[in-house]
Amino acid sequence: MTKILEVENLNVAFNGVRVLEDLNFSVEDGDALTIIGPNGSGKTVLLKTLLNLIPYQGKITWKKDIKTGYLPQTLFLDQSLPLTLREFLMSKINVTKTDPNDLEETLKLVRLPEDSLNHSLGRLSGGQIQRALVAFALIGNPDVLLLDEPTASIDPPGEEQIYDTIHNLQDMKKLTVIIVSHDLSLVYRYATKVLCLNKQQICFGPPEETLTTKKLEELYGAPHKFYHHLHDGSTH
Repeated sequence: MTKILEVENLNVAFNGVRVLEDLNFSVEDGDALTIIGPNGSGKTVLLKTLLNLIPYQGKITWKKDIKTGYLPQTLFLDQSLPLTLREFLMSKINVTKTDPNDLEETLKLVRLPEDSLNHSLGRLSGGQIQRALVAFALIGNPDVLLLDEPTASIDPPGEEQIYDTIHNLQDMKKLTVIIVSHDLSLVYRYATKVLCLNKQQICFGPPEETLTTKKLEELYGAPHKFYHHLHDGSTH
């Protein structure tokens, strides 16, 4: 497989305080990399650093001409504004100079009905808003999606639907995905690689090989309970 991202000796500090220290990992075309770790471990900082939004030391090498789509952990949408979903998504289409005719197809990809385009943002449910934000990240035809906890504040059934949507998108559009998540069961179900992060790199590799009890205790500082979801939907 083709390597599309190489991170070498990555360090980030704010006011002299190290936030990320000596990270080394790579991402290949088609990977689904999940970044896990406790609150304050630097997960969001890492995503922003990969997008060159934060100064750093070390080396970040993207494959030439790679296009990225980004969904931040928090996007402040004033749902009281008289703004329709169509107007919201068209703002990104205009900036990226994407074909407006692709809008309906993008909605189908994230499983939103076409008539939702005419709804104001305030009429959309939490799950629909998250799907709309994934659609927003897709506009511009990125090769890589960077998603920072895309299911925050969604109930478990809705959370799994969003992850199913992202997984299906990856298959259909041959995307590479880098995603921050707290749900280890979904990591096992969808990730091809996992990066365990607590300011320093605790582990990196395929989840089945990497997420040992010892590594999870080292990462979270205490035994961490989870259910391992198999691809048939069962657990153990």
